[in-house]
Amino acid sequence: MFISGEDDKNEIGTENTAFVHGKPPQDAAGPPKVESDMEIVEENEIVTENTAFVHGEPPQDAAGPPKVESDMEILHEKVKKQIIKEGHGQKPSKYSTCFLHYRAWTETTKHKFDDTWHEQQPLELVLGKEKKEMTGLAIGVSSMKSGERALLHVGWELGYGKEGSFSFPNVPPMADILYEVELIGFDETKEGKARADMTVEERIGAADRRKMDGNSLFKADKLEEAMQQYEMAIAYMGDDFMFQLFGKYRDMALAVKNPCHLNMAACLIKLKRYEEAIGHCSIVLSEDENNVKAMFRRGKARAELGQTDAAREDFLKARKYAPEDKAIARELRMLAEQDKAIYQKQKEIYKGIFGPRPEPKSKRGNWIIRLWHWLLSLFYYMFRRERVKAD
Repeated sequence: MFISGEDDKNEIGTENTAFVHGKPPQDAAGPPKVESDMEIVEENEIVTENTAFVHGEPPQDAAGPPKVESDMEILHEKVKKQIIKEGHGQKPSKYSTCFLHYRAWTETTKHKFDDTWHEQQPLELVLGKEKKEMTGLAIGVSSMKSGERALLHVGWELGYGKEGSFSFPNVPPMADILYEVELIGFDETKEGKARADMTVEERIGAADRRKMDGNSLFKADKLEEAMQQYEMAIAYMGDDFMFQLFGKYRDMALAVKNPCHLNMAACLIKLKRYEEAIGHCSIVLSEDENNVKAMFRRGKARAELGQTDAAREDFLKARKYAPEDKAIARELRMLAEQDKAIYQKQKEIYKGIFGPRPEPKSKRGNWIIRLWHWLLSLFYYMFRRERVKAD
C-alpha cells in the first residue's frame, strides 16, 4: 500500500494479471498486509496503450458554474468555449473515444442536473457517435486537448431540445446549458475498439493495461498522470457493464476495478485530497466489505480530516482481519496520543475559563472579635444586675 511509506513490489501484480487471463487469485496463508505502498505489476507483462494524460487539481464544486475571465471562443453558432486550464498534446479526431468529467447547469436558473465528478465515474464519449442531447458537448470536447478544462456554453438546440427532459437528468424545455468539462484523455480509433464493441475479456484487459500504465507513472512519482490512467481504467468498468457480470467474469472485473480505486485513494491521500480518497475506498467496501486496504486507507483519510471516531472504527475493523499488522497498530497509537493531547488542551482551556478554585479565607484574627463580643456581653450582664438591685 501507499499509506505507510514502504514499497512491496510483489504484493498484488501477478494476482491481477492472472485474473485478466481467467485464473482466480490464490488465497495467501493469512489476511492481506497493509504495510506496503501500493500495488505494483511487472512493467513488461502486458503491452501498454498510448494515451493522453491530464494534469492539475480537480475543479471545486462551488454554488454554481465557475467564473471564467478568459476570451470566448466560438466553435459553432450554438457552442462557445472559455478555457479554464490549458491542455497539451493533440486534439481528438472523429470517432476517437474520449474520457471526460463534467458538470452541467441550466444557464438561466443555474440548476445543476449532472455531475460525473460526484459520481466518480468518467463519461466515455465517442465523437461522431454521441447521443443527440450531447451534440453540443461533443463539439466542445473535439476542440479540447488532453488535460484541458473549459466552460462550454451550449444552446438548447444542441442540448436537450425544445421538449427538455423530465426523467434523469431533469432539464427544462428550451434550456441553454453550461458545461464545466475536463478531458481526461482519449484513444484514437486506430488504437483499439470502442468500449461498446469490446467483449468482456477485451474490456477487462484494456482496463488492466490502463492500471499498469498508472502503476508505472506512480513509480515515477507522476501522481496526477497515474490518477488519470486509473480513472480511464475505471471508465471501462462502468456500472452499466458491472451490472451485466456474474460469477467468474464479475470477479475478473473487480480484480482490476477495485485496485484502481484503492490506488486512486493512495494518490489522493498523498495529494491531501482526503474527501475524494474516502469516496474511492467506500466504493471498494461496497463491493468487498472486508477489504483491509480500503478500511485502512479510508481510516487514514478520515484521521487527517479530524474524524477520529470514524477513523478509529475503520482501523479497529481492519485490525480484526489483520491483527498482526504494524501499520494499523501504529495508526491506532497515534489516534490514542492525539485524543490524550486534545484532552489535556481542553483541560487547560476550561481551567482558564473558570479560573482557579477560590482559597478559603484565613481564620486568623477571629479570636479578637469573639473576645470583644464576650466582653460586651459581660458588661451588659453586670449592668442589668446592678439595675435590678437598685429597683
